[in-house]
Amino acid sequence: MHVPIADHQVGANDGYITGRTQAWFAFAMTFALMLFDYIDRQVIVSLFPHLKQAWNLSDKQLGGLVSIISVVVALGGLPVALFADRFSRVKSVFVMGAVWSLATVSCMFATSYTQMFAARAMVGAGEAGYGSVGAALIATLFPKRLRSTLLGALFAASSFGAVLGVLLGGIIAAHWGWRAAFGVVGIPGIIVSCLYLLVRDYKTVSLSTSQERGFTALKAGAGRIVRGLTSSRTVWWTCVGTSLQVVIVSTVWAWLPSYLMRFQGYSGEQAAKQAALVVLLGGLGTVFWGYAVDLCAVRRARNKLLVTALLCLLTFVVLVSAFSGKVDGFLPIAVGGFCMACTGGVGVGVVLDIMHPALRSTAGAMLSLFQNLFGLAVGPFVAGILSDMYGLQKALEIMPFFGVAAALCYVLAARSYESDLQAVVSATKASELEPGASALAGQAG
Repeated sequence: MHVPIADHQVGANDGYITGRTQAWFAFAMTFALMLFDYIDRQVIVSLFPHLKQAWNLSDKQLGGLVSIISVVVALGGLPVALFADRFSRVKSVFVMGAVWSLATVSCMFATSYTQMFAARAMVGAGEAGYGSVGAALIATLFPKRLRSTLLGALFAASSFGAVLGVLLGGIIAAHWGWRAAFGVVGIPGIIVSCLYLLVRDYKTVSLSTSQERGFTALKAGAGRIVRGLTSSRTVWWTCVGTSLQVVIVSTVWAWLPSYLMRFQGYSGEQAAKQAALVVLLGGLGTVFWGYAVDLCAVRRARNKLLVTALLCLLTFVVLVSAFSGKVDGFLPIAVGGFCMACTGGVGVGVVLDIMHPALRSTAGAMLSLFQNLFGLAVGPFVAGILSDMYGLQKALEIMPFFGVAAALCYVLAARSYESDLQAVVSATKASELEPGASALAGQAG
């Protein structure tokens, strides 16, 4: 089994392991593909009114077209990440990008809800593992001191992509029909996927020792993976807390255009533009809060988790006030949008901080599983059910309560974060003293 070179093998100066230029090229390409990932995911939310009218769909069915992607991503993310860590991250990303882009283009030919649902499931199959593999690549190529900031910037691409998806969906549908929207946004992803083959992957080393061969090596490697992923309370609380906050994000992203059209009197194009603005603010918030929590952690590491917990509570207060009508106008929704994506860079940064570099893609995939299965999949679908029962406005008033639970999880994660960090440092130092460590490093490639 091949795994990434550990930080201590990269060098004590915490530098760029493939060179500054190659690292930034990798970041640019990973960012671009993440952008198209979420353009293809979110283009459909502006098309909800058209699909509802064309096929007489309920809000639960519409929410299902968003949630199915997250379910498939959750189920496929971990196997894909394990495969990428074993073979090639760059080639895996190429295949994933090509699959989800082609599946998006196929949506324009759907003639029924069932066909559309199947095509959206294939979009999820292509996207499975991309976020975790891309994050592992960036986390390893760049100095550790830049990790939370760069990961926040990388995952801000999801917000920017969602902005463009919502905006383009509304504009294209207004001028050329809803089918054309899928073709326009799907084709560029195919091109970027091919260009991704120019990214330089980082070298890998064997997770097993030189004495371990065949089934013994496989069994030992699997044991290390299981122990590495299950031994940290911080990882589990961070995964749960992040997914709960993502429930709010996915709900607002999916249903805000419909809310603005039904209750604020916006046209489809106007609602798409306003919703895109909220999503854009979420992307800016991901970068801003990632940088802010890095600053707060300078004095004490666990502060980043405590500050994030406060931001989750702030999101809850602002969005409940906005959707309940206690505070009128579009401004509170915009403020809530800026705050709600606060966990974007923090969650993955914390998990990667306390995970052995050999398991970064896999650990990232575990976080992705939680976010997709218990976050992105839950929000649009549950909000759709509540909308069918009580109306969309009441549903959007209820969903921000997930932020309270998210805040509690982050507080619990903060209690063990510093001790888990120290454990990683101790384990890394111990591995440097093990016989054959230099031989393992020599197997990179």
